[in-house]
Amino acid sequence: MTSITTEASPKARAWERSEIGALLPAILRAGALVLFAAIFVVLAIQSPLFLSPGNLLAIVSQSSVLGALAFGLTIVVIVGGDNALAGGIDLSLAATMGLAAAVYATLVRTGQPEGIAIGAALAAGLGIGLLNAVSVVWLRMLPLLATLAGMTIAVGLEQLVTKSATILVDSSLTRFLGGTDAFGFPMLAHALFATAVTLVLVTRYTTLGLNMQAVGGNPLAARAAGLRVPLYIGGSYVASGLFGALGGLFSVSFLGASSKGADEMLLPIIAATFLGVVFSRRLVPTIAGTLAASLFIGMLTNGFQLLNVSSYWVSGIQGVLTLLVVAATTVRPRT
Repeated sequence: MTSITTEASPKARAWERSEIGALLPAILRAGALVLFAAIFVVLAIQSPLFLSPGNLLAIVSQSSVLGALAFGLTIVVIVGGDNALAGGIDLSLAATMGLAAAVYATLVRTGQPEGIAIGAALAAGLGIGLLNAVSVVWLRMLPLLATLAGMTIAVGLEQLVTKSATILVDSSLTRFLGGTDAFGFPMLAHALFATAVTLVLVTRYTTLGLNMQAVGGNPLAARAAGLRVPLYIGGSYVASGLFGALGGLFSVSFLGASSKGADEMLLPIIAATFLGVVFSRRLVPTIAGTLAASLFIGMLTNGFQLLNVSSYWVSGIQGVLTLLVVAATTVRPRT
């Protein structure tokens, strides 16, 4: 008597995996929205101050620094791909923020014109970005190691500039970005959303943006189509350095002082970038997703502060959520 039980054919197993993979983005998006909504409700119930207009606006302002930095990493991942080792990653962003803030604050405190201070801060960010680009594209270092070296250099330069001291600063820029409009809406929030809208338009609706996605999605095909893949990859790191500097200007405007970036901001930057993939239909990093994830992390941090919960819990939750999302996206179907 023969058994009627047979092992599934490779084609059947591949079809099953593809069906599961096709459903995965919808499942992750739904799960993420439910989780975000549940956390929002819990924080609102536990802290009466959480839903106050002033606190909600403070969350957006607080998230502006993280958002600017995470936009930089998102660009790197879009162009370089999301392979854990060989893909796009920039570990120097937080340190670049600290360096740019230190350069700006120091020059303003010494009486230099504000335009020069802003230009020098942006130049510092571009310099770190260019260093990363040279290391990754021309020296062919792994992005993980190249940007780790860039982070170390940026931290050293920041300490050299500030002598490890916090530099208070009061300038036209900090008063403007640290203030509000006529309706009480923070100017940092305006800056964050304006930056996000601009990047969405560039990455989704321009030839440059489509080429960036092509390079990140399939560099061999992009090269065959005539795209200069190394130029796009190097340019993404230079752009990331610029957003690191922008985050530094946002940070000094929000705090009214320079601040070290490498100690506390690195994990939130990575978390905001990769948590944002749950808002994408293809489970890939996008500017809109990164913005939403940055606001979520800002909400989480703010809520825990109101409840007097240790910030270590926030870091732990960010790490766990990032691990789950990255692990889940590894099984998505590849085109």
